[in-house]
Amino acid sequence: MPIEGVWDLTIATPVGRIKPVVELIRNGGEFTGVAHGAGEEVSLQNVVVDGDRVTWKQAVTKPLRLNLTFAVTVEGDALTGMSRAGRLPASKVTGRRRVTGTD
Repeated sequence: MPIEGVWDLTIATPVGRIKPVVELIRNGGEFTGVAHGAGEEVSLQNVVVDGDRVTWKQAVTKPLRLNLTFAVTVEGDALTGMSRAGRLPASKVTGRRRVTGTD
């Protein structure tokens, strides 16, 4: 199942819901990506795809300076998983792939 595309995520954090947009891109045999949210754009680091499981790391500065790790499972146009910011409790992540073009 391809994982590349633009994903609208919802992260349920202890301080409220955060709704970033993540773009996962296949570049040859490797994956890269970019996350947009809270007025900033950050590159995804160490993107690893193992079947339907995807993991990556990213650093953000808004609303706080945090190093985040993500582990999600992709099922069709939906994903679910967890995000962790250092020693803070894990936060539930859900997402939907954006439909591009017209049929």
